[in-house]
Amino acid sequence: MNENNKNNDTEDRIKLLLVDDEEAYVNVLANRFARRGIDATKTYSGTGALQAMRNHEFDVAVLDLKMEDMDGIEVLKIFKKIDPKMEVIMLTGHGSAAAARQGIESGAFDYLMKPCEFDSLIRKVREAAKKRREQAA
Repeated sequence: MNENNKNNDTEDRIKLLLVDDEEAYVNVLANRFARRGIDATKTYSGTGALQAMRNHEFDVAVLDLKMEDMDGIEVLKIFKKIDPKMEVIMLTGHGSAAAARQGIESGAFDYLMKPCEFDSLIRKVREAAKKRREQAA
């Protein structure tokens, strides 16, 4: 019976995809999420994120708006084609309300300005994961 509980705990954990070309930032976030029981897969580019999506299913993605290889809105649109139910939280350090609106219009769950409070980010991730799981039920 203990083994079943362990499996349920693993299944209940939020599967998070972190996408940002600032590697140090992604690594810090992944460690902080892990300490709170959230499985974070790290990617440092839009291309890397798309490769990760081919191999794994995620509940939520935290996606940077501006990256060197691909625009975050472009990545968001591809995410939504691959897995329409995956929730995406956009992060922007560029303060563009217009870009944030475009993200919401393209299917993002929400957006936050960088730097953001970690508590705000984790709250959004949990809300997004809850929404995804309710849609799947």
